[in-house]
Amino acid sequence: MPTAPAPTRPPALTLPDYGGACITSVVPTLIGPEVPEGAATIVPELVAHARQVVLLVLDGLGWEQLRARTTLAPTLNAADGIGRAITSVAPTTTACALTSITTGRPPCEHGLLGYRLAVGDEILNALRWSLGNGRAHDARRSVPAHRFQPCPPFPGATGAVPVVSKDEFGGTGFTAAHLGDSPLHGYKVLSSLPVEVEGLLRQGDRFIYAYYDGIDKVAHGSGLGDLYDAELRAVDRLVGDLVDRLPAGSVLVVTADHGQIDVGPRVELLGRELMSMVRFMSGEGRFRWLHARPGASAALAEAAAERYADTTWVMERDHLIDLGVFGGPLPDGHRGRLGDVALLPFAPLAFIDPADTGENRLHSRHGSLTDDELLVPLVALAGSGGV
Repeated sequence: MPTAPAPTRPPALTLPDYGGACITSVVPTLIGPEVPEGAATIVPELVAHARQVVLLVLDGLGWEQLRARTTLAPTLNAADGIGRAITSVAPTTTACALTSITTGRPPCEHGLLGYRLAVGDEILNALRWSLGNGRAHDARRSVPAHRFQPCPPFPGATGAVPVVSKDEFGGTGFTAAHLGDSPLHGYKVLSSLPVEVEGLLRQGDRFIYAYYDGIDKVAHGSGLGDLYDAELRAVDRLVGDLVDRLPAGSVLVVTADHGQIDVGPRVELLGRELMSMVRFMSGEGRFRWLHARPGASAALAEAAAERYADTTWVMERDHLIDLGVFGGPLPDGHRGRLGDVALLPFAPLAFIDPADTGENRLHSRHGSLTDDELLVPLVALAGSGGV
């Protein structure tokens, strides 16, 4: 009799390098005065002697995608630029990762643990800062950002850190949650970003935070094909323009919040058996939380693992916390923001929540802990003396 094939074993789960080569260490290392233990070597020596530092965060630029396209991004891959891979956080999604960058804190501390989080029996969309399972409403009053996320941005800074970001982000709940009261110098088109940075350098600001979301938008909309490549070329020119405008003795540091994985139409809807044990879902397609009906958590985890073990890490919440996926233990107030069972695909697929119709149209995605999503660049480039 032929033997049955051995079941597929999932790959080992890679954890973020909290306190070391991780996005949580970037701002504390650049600003000081207390550099996280194990993080002293992640930023190149040229930064230590810089009179002014600009940190540019490129939403959605993963290390694996950048290294696969070296000829498209000559500035970011320049021989005299000092670059390396560092890890994002868990989940590898914008709301969580940007908050970890600006606060220098792991998700377990700042509590913005994903894109869609449970607040009681409702869902908070962290990027829109809206609340509701169906017709959502503005949550800026009912869920005050400074209470939901209490960690201040840019710890160690002397004075307010200027932020250069899109004008449309001003006044939003998520901006308040991850940037606090930092003054926003808004731009409407990409060409204005270097001009705004140059003006702040001229007035003597020592540390500037800049943000651009184009790569993430293009990847979500069309995947990692020709349009993505064109956007990466444009971003590389942006980096070159910034370097040209920086005075001698200043440094541009470039990093990202997460990478991408091309999923396309490969999506999963949970079957009737699993849904019979689920009250509702939260999270995102590649870090999907299942909120179990009372008493059904263990059975739900077992059934999900049996169904999806060949494509997905299936883990209960307490196991993920014990592993240190979020950087440490969660306060009681943060645990309730998560579901009972998490689905983290290591294959290129996503788990759809029918209640979140906007997410269903995404092409490339992120959220899980594959190298494509977890690894991001950290690049330092010296100013050319243009100011």
